Amino acid sequence: MKILVTDDSKMARKMVIKTLQDAINNINYEVLEAQNGEESLNLYKEHKPNIVFMDLTMPVMDGFEALKRIKEFDNSAKVIVISADIQKQAMDRVRELGALNFVKKPIDLKKMQQILVNLIS
Repeated sequence: MKILVTDDSKMARKMVIKTLQDAINNINYEVLEAQNGEESLNLYKEHKPNIVFMDLTMPVMDGFEALKRIKEFDNSAKVIVISADIQKQAMDRVRELGALNFVKKPIDLKKMQQILVNLIS
């Protein structure tokens, strides 16, 4: 399984990856990291990860645009938005763009486990 974690904050990426490690049992996985939406889109096209965790507020290309372009490239892409921007408008927009879920930062272990169980089963 390939998992792409996109956030301009290295610390935020590390926290998502740590939570992933704590949540995944007996599953072989590889983590790819991107610092902005453009990198995320390029890595998605190259590696076709099974799951993408995406922040919204990033330089170069934000998470909204990256989500839109990833879904245009692969309509079946599984994108989970993890953001501190919990305004209803942002949540509605990412759902319209095709995100599977919207999670408030920081993602906790229980929420990560729920997401992974839903995606894997």
